[in-house]
Amino acid sequence: MNNNGLQMMDKDYLTTILEIEKNMSNNYSIAMNEASTDDLYETFFDMFTNIKDMARDLYDLMNHYGWYKIESVEEQKIDSAIQKLKQQLNRIEE
Repeated sequence: MNNNGLQMMDKDYLTTILEIEKNMSNNYSIAMNEASTDDLYETFFDMFTNIKDMARDLYDLMNHYGWYKIESVEEQKIDSAIQKLKQQLNRIEE
């Protein structure tokens, strides 16, 4: 227990770590875009890949324990979302 009498649970720790991993991958993506040399780009890319793999492992672990559930969606909602995206793409291409 901490001084406030609150105890962080495994789910809380993993949720925090997963959020940190997501933020780090976003930052490495920006760093790759701004890398001044191919060697620097490759270094950032390797780090980005490792972080994304760790984030995926954390997600899988949390999903395994039921702490990060995948929402099931009806096929009709998926088709509707695809159609909206296609319409947006068509407007952009015009």
